[in-house]
Amino acid sequence: MDFPLTMDVVWVKFLIHFLIGIAFGAVLEMSGFAISTRLAGQFYFKDQTVLKVMFGAVITAMVLIFWFVAMGWLDYERIWVNPTYLWPGIVGGLIMGVGFIIGGFCPGTSFVSAATGKLDGLWFALGVVGGVLLFGETEPLFHAWWYSSNYGRLTLFEVFGTSYGVMVAIVVIVALLMFWGADYVERKVGGKNPVWSRTAKWGFGLVALAAVALPLFGEPTVDELWARVAPEMEAKLQAREVYIHPGELMEARYDERFRTVVLDVRAEADYNLFHIRWAHRADMDDLPAWAQRLKKDPRLTVVVLVSNDDQAATEAWKTLVALGVPNVYILDGGINHWLDYFAQDDPRIHPRSLTGGVNTERLRWDFDYALGEASPAADPVPDWDWHEELLEEFQPKIKLELPAGPSGGGCG
Repeated sequence: MDFPLTMDVVWVKFLIHFLIGIAFGAVLEMSGFAISTRLAGQFYFKDQTVLKVMFGAVITAMVLIFWFVAMGWLDYERIWVNPTYLWPGIVGGLIMGVGFIIGGFCPGTSFVSAATGKLDGLWFALGVVGGVLLFGETEPLFHAWWYSSNYGRLTLFEVFGTSYGVMVAIVVIVALLMFWGADYVERKVGGKNPVWSRTAKWGFGLVALAAVALPLFGEPTVDELWARVAPEMEAKLQAREVYIHPGELMEARYDERFRTVVLDVRAEADYNLFHIRWAHRADMDDLPAWAQRLKKDPRLTVVVLVSNDDQAATEAWKTLVALGVPNVYILDGGINHWLDYFAQDDPRIHPRSLTGGVNTERLRWDFDYALGEASPAADPVPDWDWHEELLEEFQPKIKLELPAGPSGGGCG
């Protein structure tokens, strides 16, 4: 359910963000991140505090997030993951790395240092502000490249085709090996003798144990994911809020605000007899892969599921909704209802009567031969005068759900 953002709610959000920022800055300062020589020491292999603190925070947050997901307390699909722009990201990382080495700070730590009254931190923070302004003024010159090599929402477990539990365990093990290597480097290069407190040892031991146990616990199944959202979504099905009229699908096809993806979940034989021209055939087993593909795509997309009637499409809708795909709808009455309006354009399509009730997943139409998409009814011409009666018969139901925006970014 969406709640209107009143001014009181907005100010509460600002207060929470402010308190989190203060706490984050305090932790960075207590970790020594307000001292440029300590931060720069990372690159000279003399002080590995940055690696230990940042990777410690990363793996702790990662383990907690995915345990919450596995327990059903958190919907990972609602967490914003920054889209991957490969080459701009590499170049930007190199620029930031060079600046980090020269100035001794990254953007976040420079503000922490400035807040503690250090002049080098203040000058670096002013440089950050100047760089932001310069980038904003010159970005149109390289806009196309800046948004090139877009891989959308990309995660390691998707890249390597593993479960998130296995990938979490691997990342934590790699991080612990890096901690061991960082201690070794500090002893050999920095002349230090790193000592881990009992609290730190217990903490990282518990994180490692939780990470190794996560793959054994397993990921929630589609049925379990659906059970979490069923109370809200079943109400939408009962009210038929997500069943759209053929006329609305026609309008969506030509709506420039979003792209329309039609997934036909019927058997291949029925699909070959007749299908909407811009529809993709998808078996039920293909839906998880479609869900991943749709969620990675940065374009605003409306998905419409189609079956002969709408029962099979409803089951497919439950799967995609459970997997976190937004803006999913069902063609009301399916292909049978579609042809009620558009079959008159093709003398090769004939109605037939069915016994056993109307709401069956059987075609109510006969075809002289398999037409596929070679029929005027597969892609009707949007002649609004001819379809005036059709367009007056439905109330629009498509309500666009915009993807969540970034809540923050940058380094510590």
